[in-house]
Amino acid sequence: MKLSKKVTDFLANMPSKSISPKMLATNLGLADNASDYKHLLKTIAQLEENKAIEVTAAGNLALPQPEAEVLEGTFSANPRGFGFVRIGENEPDVFVKRGNTKFAMNEDTVEVKITSPANALKGNEAEGKVVAIKSRAVTSLVGEFYAFDPEEKKNSGSLLGYVINKNKKIPFRTNISKKGLHPEVGDIVRVDVTHYPDRDFPEVLQGIVTEIIGKATDTGIDVLEVLESLGIPSPFPEDVIAEANAVPDEIDEKDIIGRVDYRNEITFTIDGADAKDLDDAVHIKALDNGNIELGVHIADVSYYVTEGSALDREALNRGTSTYVTDRVVPMLPERLSNGICSLNPRVNRFTQSCVMEINSDGHVVNYQISQSVIKTTERMTYSDVNEMLAGNQEFLDKFAVIAESVEQMAKLHEILLAMRARRGSIDFETQEAKIIVDKLGKPIEIQVRKRGTAEMMIESFMLIANETVARSFAIRELPFIYRVHEHPKADKLTRFIDFASVFGIPLKGTPEKMQSKDLQDFMLKIKGQPGEMVLSTMLLRSMQQARYDEDNLGHFGLAAEYYTHFTSPIRRYPDLLVHRLIRAESHPTTEVIEHFEEIIPEVAKLTSSRERRAIDAERAVEAMKKAEYMESYVGTEYDVTISSVTRFGFFVSLPNTIEGLVHMSTLGDDFYNFNERDLTLKGERTGKVFRMGQPVKVKLVKADKITGDIDFEHVDSDLDVVEAVEKRSRDSRGGRDSRDKRPDWKKNKDKDKKPFHKKGGKPTRKK
Repeated sequence: MKLSKKVTDFLANMPSKSISPKMLATNLGLADNASDYKHLLKTIAQLEENKAIEVTAAGNLALPQPEAEVLEGTFSANPRGFGFVRIGENEPDVFVKRGNTKFAMNEDTVEVKITSPANALKGNEAEGKVVAIKSRAVTSLVGEFYAFDPEEKKNSGSLLGYVINKNKKIPFRTNISKKGLHPEVGDIVRVDVTHYPDRDFPEVLQGIVTEIIGKATDTGIDVLEVLESLGIPSPFPEDVIAEANAVPDEIDEKDIIGRVDYRNEITFTIDGADAKDLDDAVHIKALDNGNIELGVHIADVSYYVTEGSALDREALNRGTSTYVTDRVVPMLPERLSNGICSLNPRVNRFTQSCVMEINSDGHVVNYQISQSVIKTTERMTYSDVNEMLAGNQEFLDKFAVIAESVEQMAKLHEILLAMRARRGSIDFETQEAKIIVDKLGKPIEIQVRKRGTAEMMIESFMLIANETVARSFAIRELPFIYRVHEHPKADKLTRFIDFASVFGIPLKGTPEKMQSKDLQDFMLKIKGQPGEMVLSTMLLRSMQQARYDEDNLGHFGLAAEYYTHFTSPIRRYPDLLVHRLIRAESHPTTEVIEHFEEIIPEVAKLTSSRERRAIDAERAVEAMKKAEYMESYVGTEYDVTISSVTRFGFFVSLPNTIEGLVHMSTLGDDFYNFNERDLTLKGERTGKVFRMGQPVKVKLVKADKITGDIDFEHVDSDLDVVEAVEKRSRDSRGGRDSRDKRPDWKKNKDKDKKPFHKKGGKPTRKK
């Protein structure tokens, strides 16, 4: 009988659920002979690879549990090795521990077996184990080329060196074959992946270089490398540029026929001082019945970017413009976004307008959505309008033609703000960084981005326009793309409620039936309290991510029944699609309805994904530039606030939004227990406690631009909190035992690892 059959037969008939490899060897009479035992370990490894047996978290062996559910989904990787599998938009994510990912990479399509179902009452999320990788999301990557060290070079065989990429969700280096281009050390290169991590080579990819993009020392290459590593294209294809160049610079008068003419209204744009793509303008006036007319006019990009054109295909592929520290990667070529589609002052521009009649309660009682033409009176900046609202006479005189409009807009903003507050819209207090760089792209200052009344006023107007457009389609039951924000998942809300109770602040409602109004009331209770920023951050992390969908699922955060994105078609594809739908479904035919019913679900899915990609890029560049900025301050001490606490230490934040880690290993010779319920670390010997929101003193010890990591060490000070120490038995100290608990066969394989070279298309051990 084959040894593999003996193993599976024994596991099938043993009285216990699992058994260690050593005990299995003893029972099979293979423990005394080293050769027999080694053969058994290899057999175990093969059986596990073929999914004939399983290895438990404790390293024991067992037969697969047939009743365990296997689901297909998309893997979302965390840089620390664990991840989540997204099963579906309406299904809870499945948590996958480090070691159970089967080397899945970010956005891979995988099969996951549920090992522990979710328990909403206990606040536990579903846990699983990846059992198969159906398709790989990453087929190429970008990074910097490095040479092997002398020892690696001796055993490198057919390999040139390796590439490190800046996508933290791909935490593997990539060994480079000699078959492709031969880069020099310090080159930024594009690599086609030919081999993915597996059990034999768990921490490496392998590939060939297909393009040398530039040198690591080139100005701006660091940001370009991040963008390229996430698959965000910068140059536009030639056919896209050709279509953009064919668009006229000015509007032909004959094309205005059939459009609503708002050129006689006092209409103006309000944007940042450095903005060039002006895609929204507003007008306002008081009506005889006491209501207010608000016109929101949005650049009619869909008039120039027609469905199926090269411009349209490229815009859909990009999904959104990506804004990073010193540049923007636009969704559309600048000839359009900064030219004919930009609502520049005192020139005719085609728009789609949502003109609303709003009563004193902030409700839209009448509206008109139409193709239109405008001619803006002024190009205003946020700072200019804020000066006017502050009563600065110089600015009031300079922009006298719009002074009355600005005053009316400020009053309408307060009405709309009160309306949203009454219905339960949640206002999160967050801080955004503004990174100032020099001509070489080096960060020289980091500020907290400030929002004045002008910024919030325009936001209010865009929100009400988006709601109005969404409602117009929902009540007609026409195909549409909505911006949705679903109810928070019960397991995450349960954890938050439990955490908030530690601060003595109760929440109304249950996790399953919590209303946005309940959370808004909670935010008002904590306003000005010591734990405000901590609780606000925790609540924000408990929310689901907003996305696009063909079904109207409402917007929980805004407490809005209807919501879409209509106001930024220059930089977001869903807005462009909404404009197209307004035009096409003004007089819908069966053919038109069927067409959009077919394409909208895929567009919603793709643009949601592209939005997440852009956010990842923006965060990665911000982390890199913040680390680069802090490199000059290593050794400096700071009074900071603890922003989050984990099993391995705690993160701290500086007033300018910079965050860094204080690792557990730097906290002295004490052992710290992690309390997951109230997110604290407490020293067993000293009683020293670290919790979210607590002020501490730290010293900057490391800032790494390449990884984006910023590391601090705790400095003893009067800010430290010390509590009474509880006496505990040694056996109760969770996480104290650092012995290697991996299965014997895995330890044995690690000992045998040797450098490898490529042979026959796959990595092989060099003999």
